[in-house]
Amino acid sequence: MPTAKPLTSWKPFWAKRFGTAPFLPTTRAEMEALGWDRCDIVIVTGDAYVDHPSFGMAVIGRVLEAQGFRVGILPQPDWHSADAFREFGAPALFFGVAAGNMDSMINHYTADRKIRSDDAYTPGDVAGKRPDRATLVYTQRCREAFKNVPVVIGGIEASLRRIAHYDYWSDTVRRSILVDSKADLLVYGNAERAIVEIAHRLAQRQPVESLTDIRGTAFLRKLDDPALHGWFELYSNEVDTPGHIDQLLNPYEMQPEPAATDDGAPPPCATGATGTAPAEGAPAPAAEVKPIRLVRQPLLRDGKRAVISPRDKTFIRLPAFEKVKNDPVLYAHASRVLHLETNPGNARALVQRHGEGPAARELWVNPPPIPLSTEEMDHVFDLPYARSPHPRYADEDGRHDRATKIPAWEMIRFSVNIMRGCFGGCSFCSITEHEGRIIQSRSEDSVIRELEQIRDKVEGFTGVVSDLGGPTANMYRLGCKSPAIEAACRKPSCVWPDICSNLKTDHDPLIAMYRRARKLPGIKKVLIGSGLRYDLAVRSPEYVKELVTHHVGGYLKIAPEHTEAGPLSKMMKPGIGTYDRFKAMFEKASEQAGKKQFLIPYFIAAHPGTTDEDMLNLALWLKRNGFRADQVQAFYPSPMASATAMYHSGLNTLKGIHRDRRAEKVAVVKGERQRRLHKAFLRYHDPANWPLLREALKDMGRADLIGNGKQQLIPTFQPSTEGGYQAPRRANSTPVKPAAKAAAKPGSKPVKGRVLTQHTGLPPREGTAGGKPRAPAVKRGRR
Repeated sequence: MPTAKPLTSWKPFWAKRFGTAPFLPTTRAEMEALGWDRCDIVIVTGDAYVDHPSFGMAVIGRVLEAQGFRVGILPQPDWHSADAFREFGAPALFFGVAAGNMDSMINHYTADRKIRSDDAYTPGDVAGKRPDRATLVYTQRCREAFKNVPVVIGGIEASLRRIAHYDYWSDTVRRSILVDSKADLLVYGNAERAIVEIAHRLAQRQPVESLTDIRGTAFLRKLDDPALHGWFELYSNEVDTPGHIDQLLNPYEMQPEPAATDDGAPPPCATGATGTAPAEGAPAPAAEVKPIRLVRQPLLRDGKRAVISPRDKTFIRLPAFEKVKNDPVLYAHASRVLHLETNPGNARALVQRHGEGPAARELWVNPPPIPLSTEEMDHVFDLPYARSPHPRYADEDGRHDRATKIPAWEMIRFSVNIMRGCFGGCSFCSITEHEGRIIQSRSEDSVIRELEQIRDKVEGFTGVVSDLGGPTANMYRLGCKSPAIEAACRKPSCVWPDICSNLKTDHDPLIAMYRRARKLPGIKKVLIGSGLRYDLAVRSPEYVKELVTHHVGGYLKIAPEHTEAGPLSKMMKPGIGTYDRFKAMFEKASEQAGKKQFLIPYFIAAHPGTTDEDMLNLALWLKRNGFRADQVQAFYPSPMASATAMYHSGLNTLKGIHRDRRAEKVAVVKGERQRRLHKAFLRYHDPANWPLLREALKDMGRADLIGNGKQQLIPTFQPSTEGGYQAPRRANSTPVKPAAKAAAKPGSKPVKGRVLTQHTGLPPREGTAGGKPRAPAVKRGRR
């Protein structure tokens, strides 16, 4: 693995003399109260400002503050004009722009493209405090406010849109967000290392155009940039061939005219040639002066595939934006190559041309950042976070847990993040694309210090820690047994199709942390709320015992996602047999602990590779096992995910991409009716879904599953209800029409057509939506 300069080794900027701010300023008045005349860096974010290490703007802000920079935060500014972006004046170094902890389009719209009515990252859970495509809008306003101030975009929205990407909301392939936003730099992934280097180099008066060698960044350059001299160019079809490509669609075809290729690549020299070619139409240069041009140098090969050019001077040319936007096969190919180049130990720079003619530019994506060491992780998480929302969001009593409550903060208020990254590589998930596959763990002492801070400083703490986790609950300190193998590996997952033999699955460090945490004075209970990777957990019976005995609050969430091999193979998830093994271990440990506890499995509907028959089989499995899901999730094609490429192209990007019969086609669920049907199978118990399911079962030739027997999925009768099925936690039963409100006598059978409650199967209680009004309670005193 390449080495990187430690975060704490930079010489602090001069403004470190101002010390640490209780909260980073959000207004000019707050800035002046700290004694500053201006900010060095202004961070614009689509989230409310919560000074907590689970919020990206707080982490980046505090990391930069620790480097000696004066950092201001503009949370959820009014984007309708540039006035709000002038709050601090022009920053001395740059604007940092992020949409927030979520992609703004996912934040605004459901998987069915319906507008959400809430926003968990806004006080009061109010929607509409950020624009669609917030990164683009904020960047434009920063430019309008201060034309000459550099703009650096980052966060998950920029990270997942760093190259040409399929956009689910417009159903088109869009350009890189860097091209659309016209920002100076893009940082992707966890950006502490990159943003610190950018800040220090700009403070040294290096022009932003010169910052082209920082890992974890993307930038634009001209086709004839002299800095390209000495680079080796490798076409993406030499990394992963898409098979035969029709001549007219080939983005790598070299035209006979000089400097005129389909994807904008400069004309290649003859084999073994070393000279350069002048631009078309340019006057012949003098003999002693020659323009520097990028030349596709001959690559040394050992066999058919092994390319032994220097990786740090080799870039991979992806098909141009103008090609992938109209060719799903090339889009799938580009997506596959991008995912092959995500290991910081061996990834090469990626280049994708955007535009044609004089306006054409090359998008350069440098290799991913080097993961943080344990010492650097401790440094980031030990910074002086206030661990609460900014005082500007307090209600009239100075509290943050009432009308102005920020739900996302409430969720993590009493939790601790112990690691980053995920080597699961689930094709529908964006965590791997953003945080990487290499696990970055904090030390046990750092985690314990944060628990003690929660216990001693966070208002409202009752002794119950809601989570010790991260992207995955049980990947703490797991990783490859060999650094050399890890640096060379190009597998998309360490646990699929089976757990790699080189992966350490020792849960002992995590068990030791759990035990130390629950023994802390003042800590009553430590729960685990992050998703559990149960195929790893079954490798450690001691971990399952510790987890089930001490860290489950009655229910444990896990995500098998499906039961059928077809969709599971496209999700890169283990078979349902592994779930059965874990379930048996969970129930045995619960029984030994004398507890009645339950697993809550999560499933995805309409994922690429899922057929109607797959969803039917899943529904039958749910009924056999007694599960009735209240909330279900349809597949959401987030930018840059592998499953999104499958959704757009209809091809399995986990295998080689071809135009011929060798390519594996993937069933894609796109129509509104079929997406509703797949969700309906997950909620087979909801009477509102029964008409759709009856029609589908008849079309599938499975009318035998319609009936009133236990072996059948849905009944033949349709209850006359107004609202359909309702979750028991919200009401005791489903409201019924007045005609069906006949009271049931004690011991009698329910009236036909009345919907029974989920938990008990009994008629509605009095005083609930479906029962009679309850008589006023009578207080009984002691005689």
